[in-house]
This record gives sequence, structure tokens and C-alpha cells, in this order.
Amino acid sequence: MSDPFDIVIFGGAGDLTHRKLLPALYRTVAEGKLPAGSRLIACCRNPADVADYYERADEALREHLSEGEYRADCAEQFQQHLQPFELNITEANHCWQAMAELLDSEADRVRVYYLAIPPTLFGECCHHLHTFKLINRNSRVVVEKPLGYNASSANAINEEIARYFPESSIYRIDHYLGKETVQNLMALRFTNVIFEHLWDAKSIDHVQISISETVGLEGRAGFYNEAGALRDMVQNHLLQLLCLVAMESPHKMKASSIRAEKVKVLEALRPLRGEDVLRNTVRGQYVAGNHNGKLVPGYLEELGEAGSNTETFVALRAHIDNWRWARVPFYLRTGKRMKQRCAEIVIQYKEVSHRVYPKEAGPLTPNRLIIRLQPEESIQLTMMAKDLDTLDMRLQPATLNLNFSDTYKRFKSDAYKRLILDAVAANPSLFIHRDEVGHAWAWIDPIIEAWQKTDEAPHLYRSGTWGPPESDELLAEDGSAWFNAGEHA
Repeated sequence: MSDPFDIVIFGGAGDLTHRKLLPALYRTVAEGKLPAGSRLIACCRNPADVADYYERADEALREHLSEGEYRADCAEQFQQHLQPFELNITEANHCWQAMAELLDSEADRVRVYYLAIPPTLFGECCHHLHTFKLINRNSRVVVEKPLGYNASSANAINEEIARYFPESSIYRIDHYLGKETVQNLMALRFTNVIFEHLWDAKSIDHVQISISETVGLEGRAGFYNEAGALRDMVQNHLLQLLCLVAMESPHKMKASSIRAEKVKVLEALRPLRGEDVLRNTVRGQYVAGNHNGKLVPGYLEELGEAGSNTETFVALRAHIDNWRWARVPFYLRTGKRMKQRCAEIVIQYKEVSHRVYPKEAGPLTPNRLIIRLQPEESIQLTMMAKDLDTLDMRLQPATLNLNFSDTYKRFKSDAYKRLILDAVAANPSLFIHRDEVGHAWAWIDPIIEAWQKTDEAPHLYRSGTWGPPESDELLAEDGSAWFNAGEHA
């Protein structure tokens, strides 16, 4: 077990803290990974939030922990570490000095400052940390997405943080990188020779990376209407997953080596500009529809406006111009109010080069590797096999399934828990370096610019579906189709 440490959450009364951070930190207590004496300091702007913080924190745990995971004794132990603290980030007053005195009582500890606040406040918060001498050699800062709205704003935010923290102390979080299945993706690739020899353009037909959500705006209307799905999901989550699928093997599994290989992938992404954007992208916006037997409103109804061209769905066809992936399309897709909540990577292999069985044996389904990140975490490999229910030579697809919750009975995946503990341990391998942010925006910005220059509105799609038909046509042009969650052969 490590030495005691302090975690200071700015935005301690916010939605992210209640939905993700408090349950993650509770699990560190439940699993015996929070050293005795460690402090979890939740900064709240309003005195009322401080007054009833323990009650609201307990409600958040009961609501957001998995069924059967909440235990009263563990919750009581967790609250012994938890300290609400009144502090208004935008005011340089006595509260900051009180924070300094609190932390200086254990001055040699690791301090993790988690900025669960809007990026517009990152610079001001870091400035006050510096002014009140709250930053020492054991300090790290964790920043949440979205990091800017384009390359210039992202660079400005990074510059502000860099005035006070060295790059080695800045941890840009993408919770998808903390999922166990993502780690297993790298283990699958780099520890199994059978996959490494089948992980290139000679064997793979195409790759699909999809993140679908069933929810709508969820109180994020103001932010989302300015950002849209491309900025909110593709620039970070989807491009990070693409990098992990496509990158070369790092020299060692350490942060600098992994980062170097991911940057090479981003540099090799074929630019999409002008007419190329219109040919290779589809943007959509949901309208009212049926989800699980319930009528849900459309985007404009939720937004409360008569019109908006903000996309709630994006599908992209991307290419990586290097030796390994030449002519292999990567299809990226994300959307809100989709039919199912799912995040998965599909590696679609090519057909066999020569058919040796007669047509009467049945159609041949090309091999397919499915790496699912949510709602459950699993890896599936579809292969052709003989139908054992008949003496005739009949072929059918068979799926080898590694479902972590079935295989590992005590398995409880929590990406935030893992990433928070990695930040405490000064392990940046699963975090995003500034260079990656810059390269990702350099690819995304021209797409946004091309969309802004066209008068074409987003394609409409019904809530509870898989998006606009035009996204299916994007793949149909190449003789392919989306593999939708729960509908795999």
C-alpha cells in the first residue's frame, strides 16, 4: 500500500463528482487501496453544498454504484476520508489561504488537484494554486475534457496550465483509456503472436469504432450546442481508441514510448478538407422517437430553440497513410439517442482467398474480432466452424467469448478509479500528452470548417435508431455495413 495522499476536487458538488469520482473513490476504500489518513477534499462554491455534503454524497453512492456494491460500513469508512470545503475558485480570498494551511499540515504528501470544472476556469484555478503556494514537487493536476473548441483554444488552455505545472505533472484524462478492455486490447496485440501477424492491411478489411449513447442532452444543452458530437466525442475518445488499435508496438510499456507511437498514428491520418469532408463524413441530429417503448423528445425540443445545425451524430471514414494500414478504412461513429448504449471496436478481417468447400456447405462469414468496452466488457472472436448438430458438412459462424464479468467473478471495472490511482502514483501512461491534443485538433478543425461553409443541415434520424441512413450509405459505398450492438451474427 502507498503512503497517504491528498486529492482535492474542484467542482466537488458537481455532476461529474457525484456520478463518477465519488463512486470511484469509494471503491478504493472498499478494495483497501486508500491508505489510512488519506484525505479527499471536495471544494464547493456554496455554503449550502458544504452543509449537506455527506448526505448528498451518500445519495450519490447509492444511486451510482452497481447493485449490491453499496455497504453501510464501507460508506461510513469512506466518509471518514471525505472533507467538504467551501471555496469559490473565482475569488482570491481567505478560503484559499485556509486551503493552504490545511494541505500544509501534511506538506510532504502527494497532492492531486482534480479540476472537475469548466475549462474556462482551469487557468484561474491554477493561478490561485500558485499564488497561495499550493503547488510543490509532489503536486499533480488532472484536467477533464473538453480541452478547448479548436486547436487555438486548446493550446491557450494548455499554455495557461503550463505556466504553473510542468508537463510531467499534467494529467489529461480520457476515461475510456482506463477501461480494462482497452488495456486488454494492448495485451491482445503485443503479447500474442497470432494477432500481431494478422494486424495489418494484408489481413484486415476495415475497422469500426463506435460509441453510441441512448441519452439526450442531460442538462448539458448550453455546452453541447456549442460543441457537438465531433468535438465532444470524436476529437478525444474515438481518436484515442483509433490510436491504440493502429499504433505500432512501443519499445516498452511506458508513457513516453506509448505516446510516441500514438502521435505517429495521428500524424499519419489522411487530412480531410473541402470536398473530402463531404465525401467521408455524415452528421446527424435526432428528432423525437420511441426508445424502449417511451416517446422521447427531439434535440430542438430539448434545446428549446427553433433551429440549430449542431450535430448529435457523426460518422467518419478515415485512412491512415502508412505501411501497415494502407487502403484500410477506419469507420468512426458516435451519436446520442441511439438504439442501444454501447462502445466497441470491430476488427473486420478479409474473406478467405480461396473457397475449398462447396456452396452447399453454407456461406462463409469472414472472421471478426469485437472488443466491447460498454455496457459489459468483453472480447469476442467470430470464426467459421462445422455445425455439430448435423452429420453433413455444414459451416456456421461460432463465437469465442471472453466476458470479463463471467470469467472474473470479482471483476469490477472502474476507469476513473484506475486513472486517479495512476495519477497518485505518477504513472502517465494512460493519460493524454499535450502533443496528442494538438495533433487531434489539427485533424478535426478542417472538418468543422468545411461543415461551417456548407448550407447543408445535419441529416435527421429518429431517436431509438442507429442514426441517419446516410451513415449506412457511407459504408455501403465500400461494400461494408455497420455491426450494431446486439445484432452481430
